[in-house]
Amino acid sequence: MTEKDLQDRFKRFAVSIVKFAEALPETPGCRTVRNQIVRSGPSAAANYRAACRPKSNADFISKLGTVEEELDETMFWLEFVVALSENFRPTISPLWKEGNELLSIIIASIKTSKAKKR
Repeated sequence: MTEKDLQDRFKRFAVSIVKFAEALPETPGCRTVRNQIVRSGPSAAANYRAACRPKSNADFISKLGTVEEELDETMFWLEFVVALSENFRPTISPLWKEGNELLSIIIASIKTSKAKKR
């Protein structure tokens, strides 16, 4: 997978997260999720794009760390929605799968970059 392919994959994930959030009901709990997840999902995509233009290997690792944090937060909010209502599980399953795969890719990239640094 190329850098551009992964950027596109992150962008598709971010769009899917926002569309999911927009479809949530107007309850206090879901409103909280909506406000948080529409920040963290797209933030992961934007930060990955920034990581693709690093100033150094340390900068690259740092920016990927931010991507990892934003993805992890997004995963938390997806879990939270399911905790609010199991009815959301079928909708969240593909988002969860993609988020988890992206998170695995980022963690592997961080490990590889740290190993190269040594």
